[in-house]
Amino acid sequence: MIEARHLRVLRAVATTGSFSAAARELGCTQPAVSQQMKALEASAGTTLLIRTGREMRLTQAGEALVRHASGILAGLTAAEEEVAAIAGLRAGRVRLVSFPSGSSTLVPGALAALREAHPGTRVSLVEAEPPRSVEMLREGDCDIALAFRYGTSGTEWDDLVVRPLLTDRLIGLVPEGHRLSHSAAVSIADLAGESWIAGCPRCRRQLVEVCEESGFTPRIDFATDDYPAVVGLVGAGLGVAVLPELAIESVRPKGARTVTVEPAIEREIVALTLPDLAQVPAVAATLDRLSLAAAR
Repeated sequence: MIEARHLRVLRAVATTGSFSAAARELGCTQPAVSQQMKALEASAGTTLLIRTGREMRLTQAGEALVRHASGILAGLTAAEEEVAAIAGLRAGRVRLVSFPSGSSTLVPGALAALREAHPGTRVSLVEAEPPRSVEMLREGDCDIALAFRYGTSGTEWDDLVVRPLLTDRLIGLVPEGHRLSHSAAVSIADLAGESWIAGCPRCRRQLVEVCEESGFTPRIDFATDDYPAVVGLVGAGLGVAVLPELAIESVRPKGARTVTVEPAIEREIVALTLPDLAQVPAVAATLDRLSLAAAR
């Protein structure tokens, strides 16, 4: 295999015309130049230089290698500079996928702070709910997945780097004028006979589990992943719902009132990445900004 350091020596010998002059230009000894040229000829499998008296003459193979060396070394220099820029956060790209309520609350502040600190780092954003977002991470379609789960047990993320961000409590949502609209707190069982509006599939499963633990099965008349639609349906008097606090932060609940639900129903909000990606400076910086945004 031809090494870049050997190409640099060959180019110096070709430019200066001798081993000693090349050694002076490269800041090394003449024997070191001679040794590297022997190693290069061994890698190439042919003679590259012919000594004629005090001069060095390139063979045809040597001329071909010198001709290509400039482009190869220039490409390596450009690659080194680009990698250094990425490592120093003067450049880089992060592909982020987030669930909708995270996109409207945590992500904007985190990305604004990242852009201010590292303007050369570009972040793209697409939306997906877990588990699809986690699949995208494992399949290489993103670098960071903002995700959530109910409860912190289980092994579904054991192969990933998990950055805990916050605990998000679910809040009850009832129409204005509802019999419980002015209650300080309500039990899920208090809503047993209501028509329900449910959210994303994972949230829907959690809702059914919590209701069944309280002794009833919710009658889900409407289901939508769109949180503003949930709020609109509740506000129109078509049912009740429980929504994450993050979702309510991003939607004005017109025609609806929020109530505290007891016992507390919580979900864990996390940022996920792969172990190797966690070492990439731009990815690490984005994780840090997401943590700071969640802390506020």
